[in-house]
Amino acid sequence: MPIGIVTGMASEARIFGAGTLTISTGGDPHATRDGIANLIARGADRLVSFGIAGALDPSLKPGDLIIGAAVRTSDGERVPVDQKWLAHLTTHLGAARVADVVGSTTIAATAEQKAMLHRDTGAACVDQESHWVADAAHADRLPFIVVRAIADRAGDNLPPAVLVGLDKSGNPRTGAVIGALLRDPLQLPGLIRVAFQTRKALRRLLGCRAALLV
Repeated sequence: MPIGIVTGMASEARIFGAGTLTISTGGDPHATRDGIANLIARGADRLVSFGIAGALDPSLKPGDLIIGAAVRTSDGERVPVDQKWLAHLTTHLGAARVADVVGSTTIAATAEQKAMLHRDTGAACVDQESHWVADAAHADRLPFIVVRAIADRAGDNLPPAVLVGLDKSGNPRTGAVIGALLRDPLQLPGLIRVAFQTRKALRRLLGCRAALLV
């Protein structure tokens, strides 16, 4: 069964390498929707929302692995993942936590925003792709799953430079980040923290590749 893998960052997509149906869209809603439609048109009959996420549950730390039980949307809908696939992954990724995730069209950049999402949805983490994957899977009657590794903690505030960090292909916008940093050099410690936490999450995701491609 061809699997379609939906990521935000090109570094996440590279975990799977050539020969897989994988997209990275930088969190852009239009690019994500169009990319998922293209994956399905190319034969994907299962979908994965894959990559890093921001913690909403204060107990989560960078590198923790979440397998989505369901995707929560901002309007309160709950879309369960495929139960057989969930059972398979929980067997092969035994250290992961199974919990609801929430999709957001924008980055949850502040501790206050994350606390509100946690209160309103009960989700453990947030990302920018899972709700689009859930919508497409529901519309086309396809099984889907969510695999996410925590990068930023619930109490972390992201530096503004992070918000301009990716283009619509999920590649770094180095010039934009440097420009933002030059305008506010006090962001540097926060950017270093984000880079460290992201690397930790990506290392955790590397161990998920084999289980997803079985």
